[in-house]
Amino acid sequence: MEKLTLTLKDGTQLTGKAFGAFKESEGEVVFTTGMVGYPESLTDPSFKDQILVITFPLVGNYGVPAEELDEEGISKFFESNRMHIKGLIVSDYSEVYSHWKAAKSLSDWMREYDVPGITGVDTRALTQYIRENGSQPGKIHPTDCEAGSDFYDPNAVNLVAKVSPTEIHEYGNGKKHIAVIDCGVKNNTLRSFLNRGVKITRFPWNSSPFRYEEQSASSPTKKVKFDGIFFSNGPGDPSMMEETVEIMKECFERKIPTFGICLGTQIMGIAAGAKTYKLKYGHRGQNQPCIDTTTGRCYITSQNHGFAVDPKKLSKDWEVYFENANDGCVEGLRHKNLPFFSSQFHPEAAPGPTDTSFLFDEFVALL
Repeated sequence: MEKLTLTLKDGTQLTGKAFGAFKESEGEVVFTTGMVGYPESLTDPSFKDQILVITFPLVGNYGVPAEELDEEGISKFFESNRMHIKGLIVSDYSEVYSHWKAAKSLSDWMREYDVPGITGVDTRALTQYIRENGSQPGKIHPTDCEAGSDFYDPNAVNLVAKVSPTEIHEYGNGKKHIAVIDCGVKNNTLRSFLNRGVKITRFPWNSSPFRYEEQSASSPTKKVKFDGIFFSNGPGDPSMMEETVEIMKECFERKIPTFGICLGTQIMGIAAGAKTYKLKYGHRGQNQPCIDTTTGRCYITSQNHGFAVDPKKLSKDWEVYFENANDGCVEGLRHKNLPFFSSQFHPEAAPGPTDTSFLFDEFVALL
């Protein structure tokens, strides 16, 4: 079997057997502690341009399902319409797979999207190294080739512009109507709103729903008025999202119910006067404990983010809604008097626990 090598920017190298596409690739090397859910994770736009290390040793054993769409044309099993990672590093890739929904192997699926994988790597040792030294750019390359000295850093570019749609889409026909600012929204987030009878209009990351309302005002048949605004998850550095932050600030001015998830929390924090910072190695997995600061209750959450909000400069009208029980970082924000709140974790799960799905109900109740 052909071999590939992972080279980190600091010169660390690990070599293993190739699966998926046999090619060179580069991105930020990060790890996830999730035990299941690789079809969802690999199609999560928040993993854009990252080389993903999975700590759970056995990967690929249940294959990959065929594409199926629901009545709204949303994928049932994947979180977007394509794979977003730049590479996959696993301890033990299983060529044999078994699941009643499986249509192909993980390796075959990765070849469809030209994504390389390496198996036979001690991923837990690699994860410990990343925890101690921080996530960093890396390259996957044939073992008999040099990595070179130039490394691509995805966080230096606007990744949201790469994953956000360029057109406006509508879903559902509920009585309540929200605008989704799509910075890389996951399909199960859309489904979580639709299952609660909410109509959705989905906007690109830099498109204002308020300008859309104004343009529709002259139409006797297409007049639109949104009951709430939602800001989605997405990849990369939130400081590059100036246009999205301005949309958030207008939400505050209009006092319209506003909810953010993941990157949406960081955008909300910046709009509320806070700064953001890059975590040493991020939170990625399905077992992150988060505490509701109001009740003291701890929830187990699904997470995928490399940046967080520094609450020191938050306006006095804001408070931390959730905090991480492991490192104390901000896991959600809430305005003390107005209908604005967020979660850094993913209440829609996919994959992961659904303990915090009540946050969708909390938002819908505000509409």
